[in-house]
Amino acid sequence: MGDYVIGIGNRGPGGAAATVPRPIGRDNWRVALALRVAPAQLPFVADSQPVAAIALAKAFVRPDDFRWHPYGLYAGATMVGFVAVSHDEAGATCWLYHFLIDRAAQGRGHGGAGLRALLALLAAPPFAARTALLTVHPANVAAQRLYARAGFLPTGEERDGELVWRLALG
Repeated sequence: MGDYVIGIGNRGPGGAAATVPRPIGRDNWRVALALRVAPAQLPFVADSQPVAAIALAKAFVRPDDFRWHPYGLYAGATMVGFVAVSHDEAGATCWLYHFLIDRAAQGRGHGGAGLRALLALLAAPPFAARTALLTVHPANVAAQRLYARAGFLPTGEERDGELVWRLALG
């Protein structure tokens, strides 16, 4: 799924640079490992930090034979967040995992802007996904608000103790 980068006019507060996803590769994986969430937020994204290490391992191991694509979320030249996308061979449905904004960059609109840009990426070729799914911890009210603003709806299902949310793309 290559070096596809998209910015969709997702300016942050005060007209700050767009927050865009860029693939994690040999030039930026160490930067991804430096991202951190506040300790109280960790149960919402992973079992341990660095969160990106877990996603990079999944990209290598490919659990459930899914393809994994880790992305850094960038504001200009600075990686401010991270997300992993997984999908089966057909690619019609993509799962979002480990979505996070670094604790130093939170509260600046990067979460919403990065999520909008990521969803545009998933809806367009080469992904051309029709559905995006994610799980959210029941106590993570801030993330639930973010996902609801993006159009995600709870399915009523649970996966590993987290709520499953769904969004129809395109």
